[in-house]
Amino acid sequence: MSTIFAYCRVSTLDQDATMQEEAIRKAYPNAVIRSEKVSGTSMKGRDKLDLLLESVEEGDKLVVWKLDRLARDMHDLLKIVDLLKTKGAHLEILDQKIDTSTSTGTAFLQLLGVFAEFETNLRKERQAAGIAKAKRDNPEKYAGRKASFDKDTIKGMLDEGMSQAAISRKLGCSTKTVQRVKVSF
Repeated sequence: MSTIFAYCRVSTLDQDATMQEEAIRKAYPNAVIRSEKVSGTSMKGRDKLDLLLESVEEGDKLVVWKLDRLARDMHDLLKIVDLLKTKGAHLEILDQKIDTSTSTGTAFLQLLGVFAEFETNLRKERQAAGIAKAKRDNPEKYAGRKASFDKDTIKGMLDEGMSQAAISRKLGCSTKTVQRVKVSF
């Protein structure tokens, strides 16, 4: 007997996967659904997806609401599809009505994967351009954090024979900060 596994993902902690779960329950009321809150730009750190991919067996199906909930990178998408194929399982994307149990579904999925990756790259380019503009318009804001201590003061205290712990307590910084300053002189 085959099992329907479903994967739902949102990117941030303030989002939830209710809409995805409802769509999947409507199509597959008995699906085993796993949801997580993690970025989709990489396969790293996606424990629930890893669990589902390990659990899938021959004849099973992995269902997602939309392609971008599963993968935003063509390499990751192909890796998932190949793993499912090796196990004798299939992928279904509800929103686009794609099912990799057919040749047409597999070809269409690959095309969508290319566009999903393209969209991710465009978003990264827009973000980089926005940050570069903000740095040009307000360089003080992007100059980095100002030092919260004076290295010369720490050096002077060390020269006077104060312990690193005493210096960190007096200045309100960590002993690691004092150690870094000590090593730099």
